[in-house]
Order: sequence, then structure tokens, then C-alpha cells
Amino acid sequence: MSNLRTLFTAAARAGVERIVHTSITHADPASPYAYFRGKGEAERFLAESGVPYAIARPAIFFGGDGVLLNNIAWLLRRVPVFAVGGRGDYRIRPIHVEDMARLCVRLGARSGNVTVDAVGPESVTFAEMVRAIRAATGSRSAIVPVPGALIPPVAGLLGLALRDVLLTGDEYRAMADGLADSAEPAAGQTVLTEWIARHGDRLGRSYANELTRHY
Repeated sequence: MSNLRTLFTAAARAGVERIVHTSITHADPASPYAYFRGKGEAERFLAESGVPYAIARPAIFFGGDGVLLNNIAWLLRRVPVFAVGGRGDYRIRPIHVEDMARLCVRLGARSGNVTVDAVGPESVTFAEMVRAIRAATGSRSAIVPVPGALIPPVAGLLGLALRDVLLTGDEYRAMADGLADSAEPAAGQTVLTEWIARHGDRLGRSYANELTRHY
């Protein structure tokens, strides 16, 4: 976080005219979730820098070489049972990566300080998204509700087997608390379930390791 503060301060001293910053929906320095809290603090640092800014707040990305949908599809292709925490009725509102790129370009061309929820046109429940992926991939995996408290440890065990981090406890609880959804106007045009239906033949053919990609 100190590095980000240093970067914003250096940008101000260098006379940078505008910063477009990627945050997350419901970023808040007072959030009980560390990631959302850190993003909220970063937004505060940016506002304090004095550099004109635009903040884009995505919830979840899809498209390109995105990890989440691909790895759900990978599991659905290989396991007989797919566990969903609770009823899976917590809503998510992903944005396509190309819509996100176009949004950032538009925000860069604007004037004044602005914060925008970078979300797509469709809000679906997590269970609806999993069912859409199952249908698109032709999976016969049973989607089974389990107590939400079981999801982080199960994801942790799978992560050990795959040498990856599938889902942290905070990530699951934040999603279950509705922090991956937004009531703001759509900032993208690509409809999630339509995209899944078009790309189901390619989703989940290979596993996308988050740790390998970034570290």
C-alpha cells in the first residue's frame, strides 16, 4: 500500500494530468474484508494526491484468459458433484475484459473526478452462472448446495492438490455478502450468460493456475 501512495505522490509531482485507477465494487477503508479495505484505502490515497482521477470498480471479470469461469468449467467437466455455498443466491455482476478496456479509455478522456462501478448488463446469482456453465459445457455434474462454511476449506484442499489458490475465505464471504453485485447502470454491453453459451466448447479445456500466471 505504501508503494501505491508513493506512486500517486510521484504522479502528482511529475504533473500527470489524469489517473484511471482500477479498484473493486464496494471498496471501503472500513470494510471487514482486507482486500476491499485495501482498495478503499488506495482510492483515498488517490483522492488525496490532487491528481484528477477516474476510478473503475469491477466486481468480476470474464472473457480473454479469465480464471474464474474457466476453472468452474474445468471442475464441472471433471467432478461428479459441484458444491455451491448455501443456496447460491448471492448475485454477481461481471464485466467482459474488452468492455472494461473500453470503459477505461472513456474514463481517461473525461474531465473531473469520477467513480464508476464497472459492471456488465446482467446480474445473476452464482448458482445461475454455474448452471449456465454446466449447460454450455455439456457437463452432467450435480450442483449441490452445502453450508457456506464448508466452501473455503474445500477450496483450500482443492488448491493444495492443484498447487493454486482457488478461493479464499474472505473472497467467498464477500461474494456471499453481495459485494460482487451492484445496482449502478451497466458500464459494459456483453451479456454474461450469452457469452458463456457461445464459448462453452472452449471453457474449462485446461486448468488456469492463478499462482503460475502471476507469480
